[in-house]
Amino acid sequence: MNVDRDILLFVALAVVWGSAFTAIEVGLETLPPLLFAAFRLDVAAVAFAGAVVAVGFPWRPQTRADVLQIVAGGVLLFGAHFALLFLGQTYVSSAVGAIVLSLTPVVTPPIALAVLPREEIRAPAVVGLLLGLAGVTVIAVSGGALDGRAIGVALLFAAALVFAVGSVLTERLEGTLPIISLQTWAMAGGALVLHALSAVHPAESIAAVEPTLAAVGALAYLSLVSTAGGFFAYFVLLERIGATELSLINYAVPVVAAVVGWIALGESLTAATVAGFALILLGFALCKIDALWSVVAPVVGAGPHRSSAETDGVVVDGNVYVSGDDDANRSSGSPASAD
Repeated sequence: MNVDRDILLFVALAVVWGSAFTAIEVGLETLPPLLFAAFRLDVAAVAFAGAVVAVGFPWRPQTRADVLQIVAGGVLLFGAHFALLFLGQTYVSSAVGAIVLSLTPVVTPPIALAVLPREEIRAPAVVGLLLGLAGVTVIAVSGGALDGRAIGVALLFAAALVFAVGSVLTERLEGTLPIISLQTWAMAGGALVLHALSAVHPAESIAAVEPTLAAVGALAYLSLVSTAGGFFAYFVLLERIGATELSLINYAVPVVAAVVGWIALGESLTAATVAGFALILLGFALCKIDALWSVVAPVVGAGPHRSSAETDGVVVDGNVYVSGDDDANRSSGSPASAD
């Protein structure tokens, strides 16, 4: 394993996905949120379809599970998730958006328990969930309980929940499509959902859209760099370092989002926002304490080395979700979202 190359690729992925939140902020200045999200998936789906054809991956759904995975991915992982994400970011800064979405790996285990009662959730995970919720609450009320910031945080929290539900459902379905082909179908389905929502939204009209050059650049960056390039880096890292280490990308992304937002847009973080992020990070550590220890133990010489088995995964907006994780968190958004 080339450790230096893996570190550089991890940093590059964090930068690409963290800066995506700033690109969303730029695009939202002149583009309606739902239509902006739809355009992003339009371009990304075409790019992914080209990659599927070029590489020769199987792309036709063969089973009922394939179809259900595509529907769940399109409606939840991309459609509803992106709708809530882009709407939420109209109220908050890019850093706050990234921080709230980092809650996704924390809320996934209890959702997996609700979907599959045979799953077990241990005491540390319960405490971790409570800490994560406390962190989001701190962030939401830090600007005033009834202001737009709280509305944005609520929408972003809903985006994290929707993504977690979608990730659990798709992880439990045993389809036959390669992950790239599945993602292509899901992106296309998500784009259709978003276009439909935009068409019925009273505040959105494609005829009234007058995008600036900056908005077009943000769209291109989100679609081609954050999505296409981010996915490529993700799959390389997933094979090389495994899902547990890669799940830490969820907590590197908000740091990058805060720095890029400060440099590019003059955004700032409050002490309450930083405290909320610390609570979410601690909650994640408790939810994944066994998996994280399996990574740390070999480094400090206190345990066996981790197997680097190949794993499939789903990523959106910086959140990495990987099939086979005990908590059904295929760690991300994945993203996921990368965003």
